[in-house]
Amino acid sequence: MINTERMERLYEASVEGNPTVLQTLLQKDPLILDKVALNQNDDMPLHIASMLGHIDFVNEILARKPKLSMECDSQGRVPLHMASAKGHVDVVKALLSANPEACVACDRDGRNPLHIAAVKGRYEVVKELVRAQPHAARAMVEQETILHLCVKHNQLEVLKLLIESMGDHEFLNTKDADGNTILHLAVADKQIETVNFLLFNTTIEVNASNTSGETSIDVLAQGPSDLKDQQIIRLLTQARGVDMKNESLFEEKPQNSISKLGSDNTKYNKKPHVKKDSKNNEDWLDKKRNTLMVVSSLIATMAFQAGTNPPSGVWQDNSIGQAGYAVMVYNHPKLYHTFLVCNTVGFVSTLSIILLLISGLPFLKHRVFMWVLMVIMWIATASMSLTYLVSISVLTPKPEAETFKNVVNGIVLVWIGLMTLLVAGHAIRIMEIFHKSPISRKKANVTPIIIQHT
Repeated sequence: MINTERMERLYEASVEGNPTVLQTLLQKDPLILDKVALNQNDDMPLHIASMLGHIDFVNEILARKPKLSMECDSQGRVPLHMASAKGHVDVVKALLSANPEACVACDRDGRNPLHIAAVKGRYEVVKELVRAQPHAARAMVEQETILHLCVKHNQLEVLKLLIESMGDHEFLNTKDADGNTILHLAVADKQIETVNFLLFNTTIEVNASNTSGETSIDVLAQGPSDLKDQQIIRLLTQARGVDMKNESLFEEKPQNSISKLGSDNTKYNKKPHVKKDSKNNEDWLDKKRNTLMVVSSLIATMAFQAGTNPPSGVWQDNSIGQAGYAVMVYNHPKLYHTFLVCNTVGFVSTLSIILLLISGLPFLKHRVFMWVLMVIMWIATASMSLTYLVSISVLTPKPEAETFKNVVNGIVLVWIGLMTLLVAGHAIRIMEIFHKSPISRKKANVTPIIIQHT
């Protein structure tokens, strides 16, 4: 049986890293460390001291009981696991000196201390462990190499160290359970620096495919697109990356744009060419749809508030049966009619845009129909500008009304003229699209050939 008081003092000494207390306890009970190890608890002294980096305490234990460096806690971890995770290089060296085989000891998850250090990014610890036991880096964890773990946890510097230390082409291109190389993982996670290093500083196989037949470019296309995609695609194309599922993304182009008939020295340079037209078109449509939705919602809200609370307000007195009716109806009947028509047109136009955008109809994915929605938005904005003009005219006193009215009229007319030019420009573009037939486009691409008769 272990004395409870001594056990508590041993635990406190390991936490504080006090070798003097340890020596005192060993004098009273030389087997106290062995007795603690039998329980296989998580608070074993050497594990605690290794985790906290108490090198003197660790050396004191190893000098008396070097075999304790291979004792496991409840999770199957040896003290080297703890020191490697925390990056205590001095403790790691001491534990390796006591027993280098601790480097290949695996915990319950199948990870050895080198795996733990790599995942945590402990560069100096990884260097020491690889120097002591190079073959520990080749141990697999659930069909993944230590290189896969480095990429998954974005530890580029450790990845560089391991690749430079091992220099093994076959191990570099090892695949995981899904057939993914470390390049697949780096591209999927959009680690630009890692992708650049692998492509231009290693012998990674650029066009390796996984169990689904997907190359790294295929994997990139499956995720959400952002600005990093263009950089990664540029790197992959420079490294001759091929899209196995869509080889039309790449095409052979002649090195010189002009080739001479009868020449035997025509050279072709195979350059991957990524077609981004469809992607750019989709991005453009998404931005336009989002913009139209936001602006339409704002204009619809403004029009609703203006319709339910017109300029000058409503009658509050019900003595003549007018309570709740617009004051503008009686004071400015003609202007109120104009106000009501313009406000209603703006309100209905924006509601129509919102309804079309949320309907998800397939024809809305074309630029032509998006231009139609923009024309409707022009009508809505023009109507709201007229609504504003009528409202200000009603609310402005007569002495100042004429001057203000002339200024506002001029500004509004200029603005409406600008909008008219924009609509005209879009209309011309639509007409050009409809008038361009496939036959005319083919004719435009035909190079005339002159045959000389002799």
